[in-house]
Amino acid sequence: MDDQYSVLANKPLTLTKKRLRWLILLSSFPLFGMVAAFGIAPNTSPEDLPVEEVVLGLDLPEILPVADANMTFWRQESIQRGDTIAALLSRLEVNSRDAANFLRDARGVKAMHQLVPGKIIHAQTTAAGELLLLRYFPGGSEQLVMEKTDGGFSISEQAPKLETHIQMKSGVINSSLFAAIDNAGVPESVAIQIVDILASDVDFHRDLRKGDRFTVVYDSLFGNGEPARAGRVLSVEFVNQGTPHRAVYFQAENGESGYYTPDGKNLRKAFLRSPLEFSRITSGFSSARFHPVLKTWRAHSGIDYAAPTGTRVKAAADGTVAFAGWQGGYGNVVFLQHQGGYSTVYGHLSTFAKGLRRGQRVRQGDIIGHVGATGMATGPHLHYEFRFNGVQRDPLRVAMPAANPVAAKHMAAFYEYTKPLMARLDMLRGANLAFVD
Repeated sequence: MDDQYSVLANKPLTLTKKRLRWLILLSSFPLFGMVAAFGIAPNTSPEDLPVEEVVLGLDLPEILPVADANMTFWRQESIQRGDTIAALLSRLEVNSRDAANFLRDARGVKAMHQLVPGKIIHAQTTAAGELLLLRYFPGGSEQLVMEKTDGGFSISEQAPKLETHIQMKSGVINSSLFAAIDNAGVPESVAIQIVDILASDVDFHRDLRKGDRFTVVYDSLFGNGEPARAGRVLSVEFVNQGTPHRAVYFQAENGESGYYTPDGKNLRKAFLRSPLEFSRITSGFSSARFHPVLKTWRAHSGIDYAAPTGTRVKAAADGTVAFAGWQGGYGNVVFLQHQGGYSTVYGHLSTFAKGLRRGQRVRQGDIIGHVGATGMATGPHLHYEFRFNGVQRDPLRVAMPAANPVAAKHMAAFYEYTKPLMARLDMLRGANLAFVD
């Protein structure tokens, strides 16, 4: 073996009696958890011990080649509050020339100047800091891609590959539904679905109480590993004043879909209890009410819902637009005609839904206008009337007919599909719930 790759013990090893005693003493202690016994045969003189030359071979460390300057790497940086593109490019170690060109070409790209904290910027660079491609997914249905070209960067929007994940959230109402939903981290679109699904069974304007709780299972779409948007509610339970209300989504083979109770009853009623998602009642149905504008006592043949100007107003049921325009004290008003002699009225609107016109067909839940204070109104609110054969009725007291349940031939598939969704709700019942003051 060559001298440079070996260690050579050149001198003979001579053990004195003193050194021998220390060797025997040290060898009696455990080494790495093992006990080894060393000894010398009786009547053996230490001077007679054999001396050997020991040569140990040592492996030299592997010498790695220097990285090729043209090798590419994927880097990523999380957007911090107050971040700028320049700061992100610096943390991504992009060289000054490409950074300057990128900032020039991204000057007119709105998304690049409205960065969303928490989102991730993905960048492909070389070892020398050359920026080849930058990908940013702010959420929604498109991701922004900026790719290097001769002398600059080209910008395009591409549809990300979306993956579906199931989310489960729980919350307890301590002050308001809004606060509980926000504290539980439930997206607004999911909250709106919860209200729509259970609107026929729970009056979210009058019946909510402190201690009510909800659990919800819903689809969440992810693009490039980041949350894109919330999807459909799959199952939900809302416990209102101790009474549980459950709903589960199901689509039959024939394409019919909807939300049903665990035993297959349709939760959709012919009419919604309220045409607004969230609000409070300021004036109910009454035979005598002091009119705030006319200053006289008169019957109030509808329900007034206080809500901010611009709040969306929904059609309470499938129907046809009988009138959409200005009418006296109603101000901007929409009249809808429904089957069976029913009609509904929506007054004091600030604006109508785009394209809404007489004779147009609308479906339950379609947006027909927005809350305002037109006509005889002292503030923004919706005046809502429910009529049968032209006579106003109290919509909060009228029994609403239900839609068709799951057909008998689809019940086996219904139970098979909904069983795991019900199990998730049961599991959430025992979880720690989110509280809010």
